[in-house]
Amino acid sequence: MKTEPEAFIRDNTDVLSPPHVPEVRLRLATDAHALWLKTEEELEEIGLPPPFWAFAWAGGQGLARHVLDHPALVAGKSVLDFAGGSGLVGIAASRSGASAVLAADIDPWSETAIRLNGALNGVTVDYTAEDLVGRDAGWDVVLAGDVFYDRAFADGIIPWFTVLAARGATVLVGDPGRAYCPRERMEALATYTVPVTRALEDSEVKKTTVWRFASVKDRGE
Repeated sequence: MKTEPEAFIRDNTDVLSPPHVPEVRLRLATDAHALWLKTEEELEEIGLPPPFWAFAWAGGQGLARHVLDHPALVAGKSVLDFAGGSGLVGIAASRSGASAVLAADIDPWSETAIRLNGALNGVTVDYTAEDLVGRDAGWDVVLAGDVFYDRAFADGIIPWFTVLAARGATVLVGDPGRAYCPRERMEALATYTVPVTRALEDSEVKKTTVWRFASVKDRGE
């Protein structure tokens, strides 16, 4: 890794509160367009992956809001924050009383972002860079914010989420209307109107739904 992650994150972000989750503080990009272009241009030169960790995406904000408003969903339970990015959802779970929170993201820069953001909120969120798709460590709750933006990725995680739900895990997804969201497999729990960054999205707000993955039994199959 050619660039030191903590120095880069500190130099290119400010401590902000996502608009839909004001009680949480994160290191976020203030100029989304500039940072995204910078990382694209310097991807090969400095070894920096696209900075998904630098933004509070609509799906994550909606899911974090739901967890904070309904702490019984995670209180006293083991939680996986899948594709954790900035750690927003995992931080919300920890603040809501989860007994253990593991954030999984294959981008190694997320490890530093999650550590810094956890410290800002007085919580510790464990991290793994392993690809956990298809694996089951017995988590009570699996949380995933905004993961259905890519067909191949969605095709990989939908069967996994279905299996986890079938064995009794609570699998919750925050989705702002992405094309590959399998709505027919889920139950809608709540909908939020989340302010977003126009530089990265096609609007200034996103209608974000929190879904619960249904097992085959729940769907009557």
